[in-house]
Amino acid sequence: MTNDKANSDHYTVLVVGFGPAGAVAAGLLGKLGHRTLVIDRLADIYDKPRAIALDHEILRHLDNMGIAEEVMPHVAPFTASQHFGARGQLIRRIDMVPAPYPLGYTPSMVFTQPPVEAAMRRHAEGLDCVDVDLGVELIGLTHDADGVSAELKSADGRVRSVTADYLVGCDGASSTVRQIVGIRLEDLIFDEPWLVIDVKVNDAGLAKLPQTSAQFCDPSRPTSFVMGPKNHRRWEIMLLPGENPREMEKPENVWALLSPWLTPEDGSLWRAAAYRFHALVAEKWRDGRVFIAGDAAHQQPPFIGQGMCQGLRDVTNLVWKLDRVINGTSSDALLDTYGVERKRHVIELTGKIKAIGEMICIRDPAEADARDARILAEGGGTPPTITRQEIVPPLHEGLLANAACPARGTLFPQPEIRQAEGDQLLDKLTGAGWRLIVDGRSDIEVQDVSASAAEIGISVATIVPPGSDGMSPDALTEKDDVLARWFDRNETRAALVRPDHYVFATARTQAELAAELGELKRKLG
Repeated sequence: MTNDKANSDHYTVLVVGFGPAGAVAAGLLGKLGHRTLVIDRLADIYDKPRAIALDHEILRHLDNMGIAEEVMPHVAPFTASQHFGARGQLIRRIDMVPAPYPLGYTPSMVFTQPPVEAAMRRHAEGLDCVDVDLGVELIGLTHDADGVSAELKSADGRVRSVTADYLVGCDGASSTVRQIVGIRLEDLIFDEPWLVIDVKVNDAGLAKLPQTSAQFCDPSRPTSFVMGPKNHRRWEIMLLPGENPREMEKPENVWALLSPWLTPEDGSLWRAAAYRFHALVAEKWRDGRVFIAGDAAHQQPPFIGQGMCQGLRDVTNLVWKLDRVINGTSSDALLDTYGVERKRHVIELTGKIKAIGEMICIRDPAEADARDARILAEGGGTPPTITRQEIVPPLHEGLLANAACPARGTLFPQPEIRQAEGDQLLDKLTGAGWRLIVDGRSDIEVQDVSASAAEIGISVATIVPPGSDGMSPDALTEKDDVLARWFDRNETRAALVRPDHYVFATARTQAELAAELGELKRKLG
């Protein structure tokens, strides 16, 4: 364990909130050996679905944690979403990139939150250096340059104090951590009332429903339809002026809204909850030794299902940086890159989601007709198809190489690698720490940089495309040409990859690679 203090109430990290972001943060910290306390004011997992979508970036992290197999029974591919215009005509499709998949998994997925969240929690709870205390709320917090002191109140009214080197607030949209440290939310200008309805549909009901997810851009009542795993179906229905959100949650009103698709005999109502779809981002994500993540740091409309994904991106960005600072291999300045990277990414993605939402939410019929004509014109007269992966942006600033470096800030691919005992995804062979991946078709000599790479904790692998046996005797051979095409497309021959799978830098030559390794060493401090 990294904590050598005798006080049993002192932890390396206190995580406030044991939802998906908090559970993954605690699991990652515990796996790295850091003494961690995670608390949540609720004693149990919320038993109804809230988040419904995840993507290949997030599943990659869950696989790195060792819980992908436990999660997969509760996951299904996200079907293409068909957008229908004001007159019911198909105007656009949002799909996913085709196989072979760039990260090794189905790019877009739907999932059932309670069992997936339970798997995340079990992983954290199973780690010796992670303590979990449920039914406990944060009621006080002070922090200074030396650490954090927190007052915790149990359900029975008992109050205790704990201290920690760092605190991560993953405690939701109404975050107590954010409020106590006085972090303001910036309004990205989106505020619409919607009703989210989840139904467990029987076979007779399923036969009546669309066979893909759908967006009904009907100005009289914009509606989203999402095909969840198995018989789980979700509707997100815009509430109209004058409709009382609490009244609209009542079963009789819910079934009235669902009447174009289902009757009460077609399934059981799982959840109906009215929300205001907001677009908000925290002005800062760090205050000294206190950090916020997930819904505590940002809220965005759900139109491409990135809410939970964003929270997990936050903690997978933060934890490896905390690890380096705690272990003394990087300076405290590395932690400033967390907010720099994540805030800009959230703002850019939220802007794209907001644009989709504003297009969906048009209520004026003439404006809706003009929208439909414009989208069809963009497709040359036929409905265009875009991928969800196009919508999610790269990183643009932070711990990255020079902006002129090809592919910096993008997600590094994960090909399947040929192995005698069966094909394996690349991360299982290289690990998920810092990596130098070299194209075996290049003339880069790995042995010339291996010592400098090892000095800063970087593992090295050479990859060759299929049919390249003998080209490089120590190389790994990919099953498809996912990585070879990536190298060719970016006109580069080596990549320095961060623990969160984003590309720090690429290099075309031995000299460029040596320079980028030197730059990385300097920036890691």
